[in-house]
Amino acid sequence: MSPGGKFAEGTVEQVKEAADIVEVISAHTELRRSGERWTGLCPFHEERSPSFSVDAHQKLYYCFGCGVGGDVIKFVSEMDGLSFPDAVESLADRFGVEVKREALDPRAEETRKRRVRLGELLERTSEFYASFLRDSPKAAKAREYLESRGLDRKVLEAFGVGFSPKPWDTVLVRGQRAGYSVEELMASGLVKKNSKGNPYDHFRGRITFPIRDARGHLQGFGARALEPGEKAKYINSPEGELYRKSRTLFGIDLARAPIAKRHRVVVVEGYTDVLAAHQAGFTETVAVMGTAITPDQLKLLASHADDVVLALDADRAGREAMLRAQRVSGAARLRLRVAAMPAGEDPADILSGAGEGDPAAKRFGELLDGAVEMTTFHVRSVLDEADLTSPAGRDRALDEVVPVLAGMGETITRDELEREVAGRLEADLELVRRRVKGGKPTTASPAANGAAPRPKTAAARTMTGRERRERTLLAMCVAEPAVGREFIGRLTAAHLSSPLVERGRVWLGEHLEDPLSGLPRDDNDLVSLMTEIVMRAEREPASREVMELSFLELEQGAIEQEM
Repeated sequence: MSPGGKFAEGTVEQVKEAADIVEVISAHTELRRSGERWTGLCPFHEERSPSFSVDAHQKLYYCFGCGVGGDVIKFVSEMDGLSFPDAVESLADRFGVEVKREALDPRAEETRKRRVRLGELLERTSEFYASFLRDSPKAAKAREYLESRGLDRKVLEAFGVGFSPKPWDTVLVRGQRAGYSVEELMASGLVKKNSKGNPYDHFRGRITFPIRDARGHLQGFGARALEPGEKAKYINSPEGELYRKSRTLFGIDLARAPIAKRHRVVVVEGYTDVLAAHQAGFTETVAVMGTAITPDQLKLLASHADDVVLALDADRAGREAMLRAQRVSGAARLRLRVAAMPAGEDPADILSGAGEGDPAAKRFGELLDGAVEMTTFHVRSVLDEADLTSPAGRDRALDEVVPVLAGMGETITRDELEREVAGRLEADLELVRRRVKGGKPTTASPAANGAAPRPKTAAARTMTGRERRERTLLAMCVAEPAVGREFIGRLTAAHLSSPLVERGRVWLGEHLEDPLSGLPRDDNDLVSLMTEIVMRAEREPASREVMELSFLELEQGAIEQEM
């Protein structure tokens, strides 16, 4: 969430005015000019014929296939998984608009300024670490290690990978010279105090990986040791004002747009796994920075994609991590799938030195495409871990898989898994099926049990004739408000096919001159409807005679329905 108070009056409109909606949307789908509009394939649902329309003048988009629509801010919010304030700030940063806010409570304003200052400190330090890795002879060993992992300079620079010098006070001294206090250096996670209370650099002699939020704001660092004697191979910034490990995903800032385009996110374990995947063209990849996946991370994933492929190590810790993901997924409508890595290999090993199209990249892509539903992985993991040499061991395995199968509902996948379980346990198929029918489902969400993901928007559908007539009439009322106000007043709920359209009629009754002004940001259905109405208004020929005819058709439909 962006720090600070409400936007000052006019700020949001200035951002919308400055933003080039065609440029923004073109990053997600190819647009072609068609008269005064731009059209293309909808980035929110699968389609073969273009039904997505963009009005560059009014900064609006609408899909006549699935019904999604809104302004440039809503597009960024929906496509990039950002809150409204973050979407506004993202566009403001991109198009050079100064964001002004209303006066804040002094304490809140002080907190905002402090967070900005700490963020600037982290950025300065990140640039120093990156330049030290690139140029210093003392970082030669780090460069050799990264080269041995097959990571090229381009991907290292894209992620801002660096190296922290070995001396205990390099960042401490540089930070103080730049005007930062020891307290600020500690709050940023760059400096710690020893048992005697003396400050020293937290990261020393380690390869550093900047960790950013979805908007690219630096929150902290992960760091890998090079010396074998180090107690911890990896360390992170301490939990603090900016960094919360449980709420972050490494690489989400660079993966955000590819995730939106491919409608899939690949989750790996470590920093070099992410770099290797991006270098090989799998730019929708992020890391959980360890084996534990948290509800907050799953919530963040759910805001960007419905299809989550877990590509974690195939060892026991990796399998347990994937099963924990199933348990903590809660009510999130995520389709969790598992692409188990071959024993002894992680994604960085498979993709070492690979670029797009290399055989190694093709192999990794096949592993992702062959990912199995979480329930299938769960059942097979139980069977793999069970003692199948004794009746007692097979009974325990059956007891464990029954709730998982019961939670799937009656599906072909469950039927196939029941057969597989019966075969592995050397049990009668009907016994397994009776146990499943009487079993209680696990607490995992339906999606975690292999349910189909929710679509990003409503599926494309064909409007009924009645729906088309009523929306056309509302559009004509917007096109000719002087006449349209009369018909808005004559229409009632009985003429309209749904409560949404009735809400639209009520809204137009109060905002006919400017239907898009002041729309409630949390009412996506009304925003989409008003966007559609306004865009239809530009292409519907409007006259009193045509409006009267449309109204009479709706009147006839209402009478027939009542009869």
